[in-house]
Amino acid sequence: MKRFLQFLFLSILSTPCFAQVQNATFSISPSSFNEDEQITITVSNVNPTIWNAGQPNNIYLWAWYFDLNGNLAGDSPTNGTWDASNEAQKLTNNGNGTYSFTLTPNTFFNVSGISKMGILVKAKDGTGDKKTQDFLTPVGKVLVTITKPTSNPVVVSSGGSLQIKANMKYQGVSTVGAFEVYLNNNFLTSGNGFPNYSTTLSNLTTGGTVKIVGTPQGETETGENSFELIIAPTVTTASLPANMVDGINYNSSDPTKATLVLDAPNKDFVYVAGSFNNYNPTASYLMKKDPSSTKFWLELTGLTSGQIETYQYWVYALNPVANSPAEVKTADPFSTLVLSPFDDPYIPATSYPNLPPYPAGQQREVTVLQTGQTPYNWQVTNFNKPKKEDLVVYELLIRDFDADRNYQDLIDKIDYFKNLNINAIELMPVMEYEGNESWGYNTAFHMALDKFYGTENKLKEFIDLCHENGIAVILDVALNHAFGRNPMVRMWMDDPDRDGWGGPSSENPYFNQTAKHAYSVGDDFNHSQAITQNYVHRVIKHWIQDFKIDGLRWDLTKGFTQCCSASDETGTNAYQQDRVDILKGYADYSWSLDPSSYVIFEHLGQDNEEQQWANYRIDEGKGVMMWGKMTEPYNQLTMGYASGSNINRMGSNSHGFTGNRVMGYAESHDEERLMYKNLQYGNSTNSGHDVKNLNTALSRMSALGAVSLTIPGPKMIWHFGELGMDNSIFTCNNGSVNNPDCKLDTKPQPQWVDNWLGNTNRNQIYNDWARLIKLKTEESVFEGDYSINSGTLTPKIYIYDNSIPSTQLKNVVVLANFDVTSQNITPDFPYTGTWYDLMDDSGNTTLNVTSTTNPITIAAGQFKIYGNKAATLGIDDNVANASFSLYPNPASKTFQINKAVDGVTIYDTTGKLIYNLKGHFEAKHEFDVSKIAQGLYIVKLDYKSNSVTKQLIIN
Repeated sequence: MKRFLQFLFLSILSTPCFAQVQNATFSISPSSFNEDEQITITVSNVNPTIWNAGQPNNIYLWAWYFDLNGNLAGDSPTNGTWDASNEAQKLTNNGNGTYSFTLTPNTFFNVSGISKMGILVKAKDGTGDKKTQDFLTPVGKVLVTITKPTSNPVVVSSGGSLQIKANMKYQGVSTVGAFEVYLNNNFLTSGNGFPNYSTTLSNLTTGGTVKIVGTPQGETETGENSFELIIAPTVTTASLPANMVDGINYNSSDPTKATLVLDAPNKDFVYVAGSFNNYNPTASYLMKKDPSSTKFWLELTGLTSGQIETYQYWVYALNPVANSPAEVKTADPFSTLVLSPFDDPYIPATSYPNLPPYPAGQQREVTVLQTGQTPYNWQVTNFNKPKKEDLVVYELLIRDFDADRNYQDLIDKIDYFKNLNINAIELMPVMEYEGNESWGYNTAFHMALDKFYGTENKLKEFIDLCHENGIAVILDVALNHAFGRNPMVRMWMDDPDRDGWGGPSSENPYFNQTAKHAYSVGDDFNHSQAITQNYVHRVIKHWIQDFKIDGLRWDLTKGFTQCCSASDETGTNAYQQDRVDILKGYADYSWSLDPSSYVIFEHLGQDNEEQQWANYRIDEGKGVMMWGKMTEPYNQLTMGYASGSNINRMGSNSHGFTGNRVMGYAESHDEERLMYKNLQYGNSTNSGHDVKNLNTALSRMSALGAVSLTIPGPKMIWHFGELGMDNSIFTCNNGSVNNPDCKLDTKPQPQWVDNWLGNTNRNQIYNDWARLIKLKTEESVFEGDYSINSGTLTPKIYIYDNSIPSTQLKNVVVLANFDVTSQNITPDFPYTGTWYDLMDDSGNTTLNVTSTTNPITIAAGQFKIYGNKAATLGIDDNVANASFSLYPNPASKTFQINKAVDGVTIYDTTGKLIYNLKGHFEAKHEFDVSKIAQGLYIVKLDYKSNSVTKQLIIN
């Protein structure tokens, strides 16, 4: 199963092509062999030049093996990766149309006890099905198969008995023969059998290796198979010490101690195996059992302060349910850092320096434990979150934000965010997920940070920096499901093929065996269970308290019901009271930790259900914010089509919510890029304004911001919408587009590589949206009421707050033309008088309205935004900017400033810091830029407690 799971994940991330699977012919010499005998594999009727652009020699072996009971057990450790095979497994071109490879199975796989091996050959990069079909071959001339017990290891009570059944094949044919049974190489019993041999071992008090040796009748050659026998120990019953929580409990006064707690219903005993006992736990590492609960616990002593240790729980059941293993080795469900043998080798040292090594000889994830850690020194301890009504959230995927794909990239771009004026950043999941190249929704450990993006302190540094700049940080969490590496799945898993992976068993206390909603991925949490709710509470607390996260965006909240089924889409989308109650409880818990914490649900459901959360505790200033997907109507506008362009549901009014609790958006990570569809399907009836033309399509995106960001209530933008990102969401690793297979692929980085901020058309969107966001977040009227007149290509939005005096900005009119020709639009101003163009930060552009219905001409793809008063923002900035100048500009070696400043910071157009100089500098001080490359730069000038920005060209 492991191999197929890997292929599934790779197929999601790879580029599908036309079918390239080849039906080759395999032969093995000798045809019958034991695992310690050398064999030669020969393949013919294969044409690798189809895969390798005419290169006939680049063909590689990919191999996997099965254990003696026929279970898929693992891959060749030297396979490499599917997109980059290991050179050690390159086949020899024999020059006659055949290719060959020689190996000895037990040394090749670095394991003994092989019953069968599977092979195929492939191109070095096998994506796009550049491979042959699978070929399976038996291993071993005498094969002994154990049919009972069905699990390995087997746990037996002291003094108990165990029935054994086995059969034997010789050169692939069932045969009669003699069987001998040994325990730790000590003879126990023997007998003959055909087709099955059966015996019962009684009064077992010693554990170890049980070996069955078979000899076919009339032959001298033997075969053998074995399993591990574990005698259940006597577990000490002792009350759980006070104030202990599940997971690691560090001793604040003694860094040589830590107490581990594991809640394990239906389990009989648990060992702690770790670096502190060389993963060979003795009786002193047997966990105690709390008599009043299902929890096991153990205090570790003799630890070294600051030293990194690793551990697993080895969890045992005497009588597991059918197909569930008696032994599971797993990391701590409440881990905050895990090491993974699957993912860690591919994590760049630049992102995670000094990554602790994975302990040799172990399998699957291990938990990191470290006493005496130095806590992060938070610079901001009293961050005041932006009002919910003012939120403009910037959703981003760290993997695709910049080339290094880590937190440092975000830290380096803080001015990019600040200059855009957004006041919140929402990170797609950063919890430990399966693989490295992922969106993060395949979460395995909800409290552990995925190391691919960087260290815990780097994330905290980014959060701290955001708070220093008035930006809240929101985490996207996937708490309706988990994936197969999750310890709470594995401890109670259904594993019929006994490969150590599987879905939840019937006794799993956390998960449903089959999903209770129609949109399930991974394994479905049962949120009606107290044990699951406790886990979710711990996850919430961890991120809010330990990382000072300002809120959580809850993914796919439709999955929090127990009243539907995987085939019941109608029920999943309907009102479900249990879901309402469960999610209210989680919101309450979040607010109990932080009364101002943002709670955001991606529900996309019926208004009558969403109202229950949006209006919940609204009189206390709370209420849940609901994701408001408006992609299709806004895309109709940007493409230039009136049909389906009603944008009334961008705000809360049409949802029936008491407060402004709809987080409306025109783009998110889940929908196709607006600009991509503009270029593919835009209105091209006017050659002078062809929406399929890149620059024309870009020119329309500022108007999109005007009719979306200004609507009262929280809003969200998806990263690089502000630069007119036109790469399809289905862009593949190689730059091609394939729907749907490349949706999760890592995306290219044209926004930085091609310096989009230096592109006039893209920079215009960025600057216009920055102005619109600043209006929204700083002018009180945008917290008021509104009305929308839409459904045509000339939408109108009226924003007002009648409680604001007429001497201030209290009315805003937004007009836009998404047609492909210029239009005369009737503005329907609420009253006559002087109206101010709010996009002019000087406040000097006015319109004298003598009739509220006098038409205003707006060019195709453009907009106007008027207020009854000039905006208060920007006037002081404008005066300050006007009073500062840089010269010469362009500059070659030095430049000067006409006024005294207290600091000069230079950024390139991507926001990367280039130059930083602090201190008081008099007017005409010369600043040396001779070592800075030619190009356009942003210069921030600090003066007193203010700052201004100017542009500087270096040539």
